[in-house]
Amino acid sequence: MIEAATANAVRTAPPPAPGLPPGDASSADILSRVERIAAGPLAEMAGRIDRGHYPLEIMASLGRAGGLGAHLDRRGQRFDQAIGAMAEVSRHCGTTGFLVWAHDVFGLYLEQSGNPALCGDFLERHARGDSFGGTALSNPMKALSGIESLALRARRVPGGYRVSGTLPWVSHIAAGQYCGALAGVEGADGSLSHEIMFVLHCREEVALRQCPAFSGMEGSSTWSITLKDYFVGEDELIADPARPFIARIKAAFILLQTGMAVGVTQGSIDAIREVEPALGHVNQHLDERPDALQAELDELRQRALTLAKTPFEGGRDFLLEVLDARVQGAELALRASQSALLHQGARGYLMSAAPQRRIREAHFVAIVTPAIKHLRWEMARLMREEIPS
Repeated sequence: MIEAATANAVRTAPPPAPGLPPGDASSADILSRVERIAAGPLAEMAGRIDRGHYPLEIMASLGRAGGLGAHLDRRGQRFDQAIGAMAEVSRHCGTTGFLVWAHDVFGLYLEQSGNPALCGDFLERHARGDSFGGTALSNPMKALSGIESLALRARRVPGGYRVSGTLPWVSHIAAGQYCGALAGVEGADGSLSHEIMFVLHCREEVALRQCPAFSGMEGSSTWSITLKDYFVGEDELIADPARPFIARIKAAFILLQTGMAVGVTQGSIDAIREVEPALGHVNQHLDERPDALQAELDELRQRALTLAKTPFEGGRDFLLEVLDARVQGAELALRASQSALLHQGARGYLMSAAPQRRIREAHFVAIVTPAIKHLRWEMARLMREEIPS
């Protein structure tokens, strides 16, 4: 998954790119800074990223521009700016937009943990893009919904916990990086008493194994992680117990993903408009046209930004709205990306063309946790008022 990298290579932040403004997350021009990075160096690199390059240099630039921390309380809890930045990145490269989401939600975990050991310099370095890490909650989110079994198990020991198990498909990690993970706590009889959430540092004793090649998202640095008696100290605990914490951040976790859907959809509409001068006379007979798609996208964007005003609002109705917006975004990305390929024809079917890449990126938006089927599962359960405790 990582171009020219090995599992034991320690990753550090790349040196600053020339000409980028300093990263002040409170600045009013965050989005314009992100747009310049996305439309410039990121757009030029999108093909390499699709083939497996892990773009930490771009992520570092986005961090300095304030594009990785706007949603944090210490930056004014601007979820609208975070979604907007993620959308602009995803407009040019869906893989990097996914990395931004993974990076953002890890920052969310740290800040919402209330653990002083996690909320200080560690969080600041993460938000600035000086260090990198993602999220390992794909399996736990499905496990807590009753879709699959929890992969990691923990047992209490003096000073913390020992964790063992194997997690597949963990993105935005590498040796020397970190992620947020969750494990079920086993009692002496093997039964689970509760779950813990913790920072998993990819230290020497953590085995990272390459995943099979994906059809897309190869630059996301996605690995399988195996732990054997991995020690989690009190300073590394995000939540103990974890379920109340997950319930509190769940809507925000999912809402942030709308940035990926909005961006991939906008990039697809851009590709349709690109060929209008040459092919509009025949493309007018296609069903999905750019103005109609843009109107739907603008409505979705406004819906997401309205929800972003109260990302931690509790209650069944708010969560249902978030889940429905996430489904709407995934389905719109699928339709728009297919339409872009049909509008562009053979030129869009070249391996070097953005429309065929966005087809694969849109399918990822539809299957990444929570996938469309998972979202509908959750919505059906909420409609029956079977809300997990």
